[in-house]
Amino acid sequence: MTASPPPDPVTASTGTVTTAVPARLDRLPWSRWHWMIVIGLGTVWILDGLEVTIVGNVAGRIAEEGSGLDISSAQITGLAAALYVAGACSGALFFGWLTDRHGRKKLFMVTLVVYLAATALTAVSFESWWFFLFRFLTGFGIGGEYAAINSAIDELIPSRYRGRVDLIINGSYWLGAIGGSLLSIVMLDTAIFPKDLGWRLSFALGVVLGLVILLVRRHVPESPRWQFIHGYGGDADRLVSSVEKEIEREKGERLPEPAGEITIHQRKGIGFGLIAKTVFRTYPRRAVLGLSLFIGQAFLYNAITFGFGSILITFFDVPTGHTGYYFAVIAAGNFLGPLLLGKLFDTVGRRIMISGTYLLSGVLLFGTAWLFDRGSLTATTMTACWCVVLFFASAGASSAYLTVSEVFPMETRAMAIAFFYALGTAAGGISGPLLFADLTESGVVGDTVLAFRIGAGLMCAAGLVAVFLAVKAERRSLEEIAEPLSTAGAGVRAGAKETPGTDTATA
Repeated sequence: MTASPPPDPVTASTGTVTTAVPARLDRLPWSRWHWMIVIGLGTVWILDGLEVTIVGNVAGRIAEEGSGLDISSAQITGLAAALYVAGACSGALFFGWLTDRHGRKKLFMVTLVVYLAATALTAVSFESWWFFLFRFLTGFGIGGEYAAINSAIDELIPSRYRGRVDLIINGSYWLGAIGGSLLSIVMLDTAIFPKDLGWRLSFALGVVLGLVILLVRRHVPESPRWQFIHGYGGDADRLVSSVEKEIEREKGERLPEPAGEITIHQRKGIGFGLIAKTVFRTYPRRAVLGLSLFIGQAFLYNAITFGFGSILITFFDVPTGHTGYYFAVIAAGNFLGPLLLGKLFDTVGRRIMISGTYLLSGVLLFGTAWLFDRGSLTATTMTACWCVVLFFASAGASSAYLTVSEVFPMETRAMAIAFFYALGTAAGGISGPLLFADLTESGVVGDTVLAFRIGAGLMCAAGLVAVFLAVKAERRSLEEIAEPLSTAGAGVRAGAKETPGTDTATA
């Protein structure tokens, strides 16, 4: 079989071009090529889950005498966790700007290398300051990954699959969490590894996994959407043509004609000023939505789950080496949420599913707090409650990344992801661990109940915002959801305003 001829090949390197590349990408059936994208880019979330979970589960062991590091458990789940998140916020902003300017592929390679180096150096920590420094730099690399990866995924995956794929990829964080939980059980067993070695090997495994991902990622292409806007239209057309030929050979049939074209004024980069005007003046309702979703999920996850192991140890006398079993269970619930609910975000729709998952998880967490306050829970039933709460919360949290990656114009996508991730996570992910480390380790039931209620309240508040402001983006092309700033005839739309009660902006 031969590929369908592209309507108007894009060959110019500068100026104004007309291209059908977005429509050609969106009409592709699911194929082996898409699986390569998912595996090459999505697996980084497994690394993040592995990192955060290992730190939470080995915190008690590192704090013990003889671990080789003079540091307390509260410092690890509080200060070190806050530094990790601060690094992620900084990395997201720094690499997000570079991603929009220099392309997705260059940056998702660089950010993974930063993560690998920092994790390796964390494993050889000999003083607390060294541990804190490289936790920050590990987060710096992971934050850059969020911006580069989410923008690339949304631009390469067909519109009818975008919601479920984005959710499942972001939810794969919890596969890493399961691995980190089970790994910590083995690594903390002093019959197998000495106290000062097991926790170090836990970090080393993250390096090995990252190297494997680096090898796979070399085959993931640049985003054709980024290419045709930034003066590489010919490269974009050749890439999409080769993918079309590959998929036609795989499926044994010709592809349908693309639905339409778009005319673009090519440009090399977008300034911070235009990005800010676009996000806050053109799309203020979407900006409020993105910020609300990120703050809600950041408080729930970066604040409370960082201290889950400490809660089990403090209130239920679970041995340090056994917390991994419990965390593996709630991690499984977290992954099953996006996996089983993801398709509904493309069929039932974004607004109902985003608001529903946020509100339901918040209400269930309030119920968990009430039961815990009454003394009605054991370590097992507490874990079961959390498993149910996080089944819905995980799908909601993943939809926050999906939302900000698809509701702003192409030229600002990576920076928008970085900005909302950084601002929302800074609010909940830096202040949260510092606040909740004291609450969950105080040994006072009322303090931990307060931590639960804060997380639940913010999730419910974000869900209510989504009821009114969520964008109906399901099964729509990215260019239809938010017109590119470079579209011919649109001009610079930073001065446009969103029409109240709609998903669109008007000049």
